[in-house]
Amino acid sequence: MSDPAATATVAYQAILQLVQGVEPRIAEAITAELHDQRHSLKLIASENYASLPALLGMGTWLSDKYAEGTIGHRFYAGCQNIDTVESVAAEHARALFGAEYAYVQPHSGIDANLVAYWAILSHFVETPALKTLGAKTVNDLDQADWDKLRHDLGNQRLMGMSLDAGGHLTHGFRHNISGKMFDQRSYGTDPLTGLIDYEAIRKQALEFSPLILVAGYSAYPRRIDFAKMREIADEAGAVLMVDMSHFAGLVAGKVFTGDENPVPFAQVVTTTTHKSLRGPRGGMVLATSEFADDVDRGCPMVLGGPLGHMMAGKAIALAEARQPSFQTYAQQVADNAKALADGLLKRGATLVTGGTDNHIVLLDVAGSFGLTGRQAEGALLDSGIVTNRNSIPHDPNGAWYTSGIRLGTPALTTRGFSADDMDRVAELIVQALRATTPTTTSQGTPGKAKYTIGDGVADATKAAADELLGHHPLYPGLEL
Repeated sequence: MSDPAATATVAYQAILQLVQGVEPRIAEAITAELHDQRHSLKLIASENYASLPALLGMGTWLSDKYAEGTIGHRFYAGCQNIDTVESVAAEHARALFGAEYAYVQPHSGIDANLVAYWAILSHFVETPALKTLGAKTVNDLDQADWDKLRHDLGNQRLMGMSLDAGGHLTHGFRHNISGKMFDQRSYGTDPLTGLIDYEAIRKQALEFSPLILVAGYSAYPRRIDFAKMREIADEAGAVLMVDMSHFAGLVAGKVFTGDENPVPFAQVVTTTTHKSLRGPRGGMVLATSEFADDVDRGCPMVLGGPLGHMMAGKAIALAEARQPSFQTYAQQVADNAKALADGLLKRGATLVTGGTDNHIVLLDVAGSFGLTGRQAEGALLDSGIVTNRNSIPHDPNGAWYTSGIRLGTPALTTRGFSADDMDRVAELIVQALRATTPTTTSQGTPGKAKYTIGDGVADATKAAADELLGHHPLYPGLEL
């Protein structure tokens, strides 16, 4: 059997040679990105490394085919191969998550959430309204009926986790389309512990009566009891929608089971495919059979032509996630996050909720080091550690500068990092941030973006990070 890395080397060298002949700057950027990723401690919780087969599956002529519609019901001829690709991806998704229905067309997480929102609106608002008005589609309505329907669709209520508590932009943030589509309210976390307060959510939901109750997070370092969330949704007469984009890999890998697995409890579940699931950048919707027809209207309701090459990458990644080795990987992701949190705590850092039991660690850099998130993010990048600044509950610095840094372990776990390695990573983070000092603006006032790092610390930290990375090469054997 041929060596996969050697085969990939030949493939990528040929690809880059072809690209070089057309636009050398793009070939250079592709090569530089691999170098940068190989020599950086990637701790962005929403990023990972797709496998070489998944990456190569995306770089094909499946990109050249339009295929609006659904499997076997396309608006273009000649879609039989796209039908195969989409069918295989959906088959793996259903089997992996135990879902009744899977829709793999969304191009991103926000697309998946938009499909889900409009599917629920269609199921509970548009379809009943059309039947009442004696119309089959909105095209059959007169202007007055259409105006009423449009008002009804835009007057529904949604309740999701607030951005500073760890929710996502698409969970009703006012400046996001989700916050403009709905009459929206946000729920937060306990001000003392930073943990979800289910009784507070229950009281708010009963008072607000949302059509959709959204659970899930982007920067919450704990697990959720989805059985309780479903009880709250049922009591409030709401649909429970779960966005598991961040922790889908922990569900697929059987780290989150029982009440911590959203699929048995939520009517609609959305996810990206590239975070802890370790696939290509894209989205996906899982649903009960009740909502299958509504979700299938994602195109043309929200989406344009599905991306056949990306669905191929999803199919490959989902097939990989069904292998027993993925469960070992997922458990290591959680173990590594705990090791990272423990390593930071024992070195005096302050963490939101005091730790983690998923893949996310939320570091309060304002409380720990007197820095804004933007300063800490920059100082860590200078030191070979890639993170992203993130709001923390009741953040005084707002969503741009922030007071926190979000850390995640899926990517480094893919590279083979152990719990001991993560303790060393925690040491390097603290080393870099303790040597970082905020600087003043030209007017002499405290700045929120500028900083200085003690002499030689960034270079020393970067060298130590590179040594650690050398023990866990990215795409070993791939030579460009």
